[in-house]
Amino acid sequence: LRFKYLFVAFLFPQNFHISLSLSLCNNNNCYLSIIMNSNHLLLEEPIRMASILEPSRPSYFPAMTKIVGTLGPKSRSVEVISRCLMAGMSVARFDFTWGDAEFHQETLENLKIAIKKTKKLCAVMLDTIGPELLVVNKSDNPIPLEADSLVVLSPDEEKEATSSLLPINFSGLAKAVKSGDTIFLGQYLFTGSETTSVWLEVKEVKGDDVVCLIKNSAVLAGTLYTLHVSQVHIDLPTLPDKDKAVISTWGVKNNVDFLSLSHTRSGQDVRQAREYLSKLGDLNQTQIFAKIENVEGLVNFDEILQEADGIILARGNLGIDLPPEKVFLFQKAAVYKCNMAGKPAVVTRVVDSMTDNLRPTRAEATDVANAVLDGADAILLGAETMRGLYPVESISIVGKICGEAEKVYNQDSYFKKTVKYVGEPMSHMESIASSAVRAAIKVKASVIICFTSSGRAARPTMPVLSVVIPRLKTNQLRWTFTGAFEVTYDPVVFGGFYEKARQSLIIRGLFPMLADPRHPAETTTATNETVLKVALDHGKAIGVIKSHDRVVVCQKVGDDSVVKIIELED
Repeated sequence: LRFKYLFVAFLFPQNFHISLSLSLCNNNNCYLSIIMNSNHLLLEEPIRMASILEPSRPSYFPAMTKIVGTLGPKSRSVEVISRCLMAGMSVARFDFTWGDAEFHQETLENLKIAIKKTKKLCAVMLDTIGPELLVVNKSDNPIPLEADSLVVLSPDEEKEATSSLLPINFSGLAKAVKSGDTIFLGQYLFTGSETTSVWLEVKEVKGDDVVCLIKNSAVLAGTLYTLHVSQVHIDLPTLPDKDKAVISTWGVKNNVDFLSLSHTRSGQDVRQAREYLSKLGDLNQTQIFAKIENVEGLVNFDEILQEADGIILARGNLGIDLPPEKVFLFQKAAVYKCNMAGKPAVVTRVVDSMTDNLRPTRAEATDVANAVLDGADAILLGAETMRGLYPVESISIVGKICGEAEKVYNQDSYFKKTVKYVGEPMSHMESIASSAVRAAIKVKASVIICFTSSGRAARPTMPVLSVVIPRLKTNQLRWTFTGAFEVTYDPVVFGGFYEKARQSLIIRGLFPMLADPRHPAETTTATNETVLKVALDHGKAIGVIKSHDRVVVCQKVGDDSVVKIIELED
């Protein structure tokens, strides 16, 4: 049953289970539907409060939830990057909103050294600028802005920035806004509480200029100031020429794993970006993660999700575009949709205060845990690691919080919900995957081992060791290994393996390793057993598999897909 408006209050006994469906409808068209279940937590009765204080067991994997760290001025040395990798960073983000290609290349070279040094895997994400509006302050002098004063936003970039006039890099602002619209200026963090953030209200439009009332006092000090207009369409391309130049040079040179498409507003934005990547050699396999940053992206979320390989919930800009009380609704609905679609969901802006402080606030710590309980695959750290004073500590504490939240995450309930959503008949791949997970739950397996030639076959609801097996092809003149974009091989690490199935490194619970290229996917049963033994040995070495553990193995044998259960001996 659906109602246009539903206001209900319930009193429940201590142990209850309820499924609540909340819909916002107009003329039988439902724009938002959220399903919340009280059983997403796995807590055993009776709960001993003192047990909360018991220290967690050390683990090779700090958490199943992955951490994306932005590398920048405070986190670009080999030493700091190495510590970030050891703390749990699995994806390195390069934000081209600031810094030139040479700066980022030096950082990436340091990342490569750190990977070899630590023997930790790490993928590379290129974050585009997109249709971002900027204040042009060529002098770099501080600009004081007083509350209740007027300031003019002008498209004339040659003018000097002053307290009464701010040049911007967009000539169409006057046509896009109207009296009463809200504009936000901020440096790095969109918190609205910094001394370097200011709210403006549009009072009038004069030709190409926009006259605004300053709502709070602030000092604009520095070079990078972004401008965000709430719930207003900005007529600029999502992938401008500047981004294309970076992708076709820096991106191609470094064979980036992920493209973070800033300010994605429609499915067409993703299709155009993919078409562009398809013309750039190996980048046709680069995964596109759509960043949802405004109301346009929210309204078109379903079509964006269908086109993109993953979603980044950019809560900084989104928190400006949406009323604060609506942000959590969007997060829960978006993550749920990503989970059901089998596509990674990445949540941003969780521990902003750690940019300057050693510990997060209580609210931030709870926010990280709630993102995990919602089903997020990864947490993205921006300013915290890019320019923050404690990049390593930020990664470490976020990983610890994720790990604690995962202990009470009801995987069984999530699995059942996913199977119900997929329905029948399932695809061949989904059927095999669900059978493997069901078996692992029933026998309480410690890990699932999944053999894949693409790195994409495994979608975990519990820890999955993904063994990526290259495919061997020949044109009679040259032998090549496909799947090379997902993996790289270096015979130095882990007894002949250097596993870097990079595009698996953003998926929750999926931990990749690369099989020896001398044992390609088209192999005999004996070779499969050899690869399995290597995988089991690797699991034992890193501590995720112990004696007498049960392990579920999912692999192809010839044309058949096989799920089997192994009980390990001493």
